[in-house]
Amino acid sequence: MGQDKRTRRPFGSPAPSGYMPGEKDTLGRRPWELLLCGDLTENQGELLNRLTDVPANSAGLVYFDSCGGSVYTGIALASLMRVRGLKTTAVVISECSSAALLPFAACRKRFVTPHSTLLFHPMRWQSEEDVRLDEATEWARHFKQLETDLDGLLTRLFPIDSEKLHAWTRPGRFVTGSELCEEGLAELINPFDESDVFRTIRTNVGQLREE
Repeated sequence: MGQDKRTRRPFGSPAPSGYMPGEKDTLGRRPWELLLCGDLTENQGELLNRLTDVPANSAGLVYFDSCGGSVYTGIALASLMRVRGLKTTAVVISECSSAALLPFAACRKRFVTPHSTLLFHPMRWQSEEDVRLDEATEWARHFKQLETDLDGLLTRLFPIDSEKLHAWTRPGRFVTGSELCEEGLAELINPFDESDVFRTIRTNVGQLREE
């Protein structure tokens, strides 16, 4: 039997670009596309590598379909986007919840659909290891401080009113794409009704690319 020469694209790798051949920025770079899906923690190394594979200060699309993961992974992804000056446009194709909200909020432009779901909730800490009382006390102190810091970060990145964020986060709430747009945090697209949604998104990426 002949060898199958087809190759599978690794998780989170830049997708084949859907842009026209002539669409490049002033440095001759084509916009890139990246998939951010599944559990962020399980795929942390791969996702961070892919964000360093694309040129610094370049523009591209990040598609979200993630249930979240470790808050530290979310911080790392959001930080790397900003450190490398990536002009990212987010598109939530299904779910963007928990820790995935951090890189989502760090994107320069955000698109959601009427069927997008975003879960806001307080930080959760769990460990399968036995910990001493003093260790548990320190973790509780640290997570309380971290939760406060990240609430402030999301408030600035979106930006969103702190009272609205608190209402969504405690005790937790599934927010629809339409609700997010009502707060001015994203732009609504409908791939099932609009004839050329990608043109709208592509135009936005082109505008960011020229900035």
